[in-house]
Amino acid sequence: MISRFAALIALLAALLGATAAHAQSVDGTWLTQAGDARVKISKCGDGICGNVVWLREPHDTATGLPATDSKNPNPALARRPMTGLPLFSGMQPSGPNKWSGQIYNADDGSTYASSVTVTSGDSLRVEGCVGALCGGETWTRAGR
Repeated sequence: MISRFAALIALLAALLGATAAHAQSVDGTWLTQAGDARVKISKCGDGICGNVVWLREPHDTATGLPATDSKNPNPALARRPMTGLPLFSGMQPSGPNKWSGQIYNADDGSTYASSVTVTSGDSLRVEGCVGALCGGETWTRAGR
């Protein structure tokens, strides 16, 4: 009886270890598919946060001043700098290596339902939806 119990414990430990080994970390800096921005993703409570940390074009070409969130419909937010801009809100775990919540799109100043999935150690799928229309892109880990 004791040997069966010990075998069961060993089997459960092996299975739990295998599951943990397959978990992919979302923490780190990710390059957008277009290569125009880098986003730092980190744990944020039970979920994740993501902020812009680098831009290929850090200055507004029309004014020469640092780029701002100019497409934001809220005038107060439209003046905030793009570097440091939070992109995720309410991103909570929704499956293995997956988080769901909302993503802010500075290109149009809108927020969309979104999911973020680590598909490999160096690949992140970011998807957003408006009603039935969905789209997404693949980000790659920067600096590895």
